[in-house]
Amino acid sequence: MKFTKKLAMAAVAGLALIGTAACSNGSNSSSSSEKIPSKITKKTNVVFWHGMVGVQQSTLKELTKEFEKENPKITVKLENQGAYNDLQAKINSTLQSPNNLPTITQAYPDWLWNAAQNKMLVNLTPYINNKNVGWGSAKASDLRTELLDGAKIKGTQYGIPFNKSIETLTYNKDMFKKYGIKKVPTTMDELKQVSETIYKKSNHKVVGAGFDSLPNYYVIGMKNNGVDFTNKINFSGSTSKKVINYYADGIKKGYFRVAGSEHYLSGPFANEKVAMFIGTSAGEGFVKQGVGDKFTYDVAPRPGKYTMEQGTDIYMFNHATAEQKAAAFKYIKFLVSKSSQIKWANATGYIPVNNAAIDSEEYKSNKDIKLPAKLEDSMKNLYSVPVAKNSNAAFSQLSNIMQTILAAAQKNQNVNNAINTGKSKFDAAWKQ
Repeated sequence: MKFTKKLAMAAVAGLALIGTAACSNGSNSSSSSEKIPSKITKKTNVVFWHGMVGVQQSTLKELTKEFEKENPKITVKLENQGAYNDLQAKINSTLQSPNNLPTITQAYPDWLWNAAQNKMLVNLTPYINNKNVGWGSAKASDLRTELLDGAKIKGTQYGIPFNKSIETLTYNKDMFKKYGIKKVPTTMDELKQVSETIYKKSNHKVVGAGFDSLPNYYVIGMKNNGVDFTNKINFSGSTSKKVINYYADGIKKGYFRVAGSEHYLSGPFANEKVAMFIGTSAGEGFVKQGVGDKFTYDVAPRPGKYTMEQGTDIYMFNHATAEQKAAAFKYIKFLVSKSSQIKWANATGYIPVNNAAIDSEEYKSNKDIKLPAKLEDSMKNLYSVPVAKNSNAAFSQLSNIMQTILAAAQKNQNVNNAINTGKSKFDAAWKQ
């Protein structure tokens, strides 16, 4: 879920949680003693920790300058903390000194599980419902419901979705024509059939398909078989083995592959070594750059009912003053507005989190990338890793577990031993 190479990849008790009550007149109180300021009347600084690089960071800076121009009393200090793992480590180490935390940060919700339990985060529902700094209601925000729900921790709205992506299928249109493929796969069975056909017709020179993220592959595979990602999963059970063996059988027979040391399949795809792959929509810019004018590529919804929703949200820490919280939320509101999200999505390849932006002609007519015209169909059924204790640890462990299993498959070995070993590691991650 995080970018490297081509895609540019505990806590102590804190202050009391902001209350959830919201007044209909827009003068909501964030706690019994703290009112949400109706406007920012004095110079207020907001510190924002993030992990954006390249065009993502430059676009964030442009949007921030635009916000500050519209809100001269508010200064937003952008502080890049490096890659996502660096950002997560910085948050974790600073949670022990809450006053050193920023006003807001990018984060995945499961990074902040302990922070939420220790009441160090701000419940954003009163801010959403506030008509002065927020929208008046979640519905009025026009933010996509599934993305908002994905930023909740134990049912509380601690985050607002910001830089989001989904998994999509990227395929070589010229190669499909060459090998007589008339239909883009929409199911996993079709993906297997097309992959086998291309592998055979190319005399084993072109691998049919692969998946960039092995944890995503497993989680969505289980979800498409009716199983949510929880600590109740039996990793060596029949459903789990069905999901694992689908990929392992393709590896053994040659029509599937993994990214391996290249981390992402956009490179082999651009070099025409693989006909299609499932990966993050935010990587299309890298695909376009790699493909150049060698052939025509296109994107389509991920085969199967569900696709993975990924990316970080923005969370607020409780140590901030009432003015900082209100100012920070006005900034968040600006970042997820229709105009900002269109600019953000068109520049970075992330998907808009705002429905009006998704539906806008300005976004849909973007000819620089293929996704905008296909996004609506690709977002029909979104799924994200449920936020629960140790869910992040278990999800992360899947990468090594699946790599080991598929490495055994590549050697044409029986994968049951690797699955059983993987079960022990998977269960341990949930229980740590």
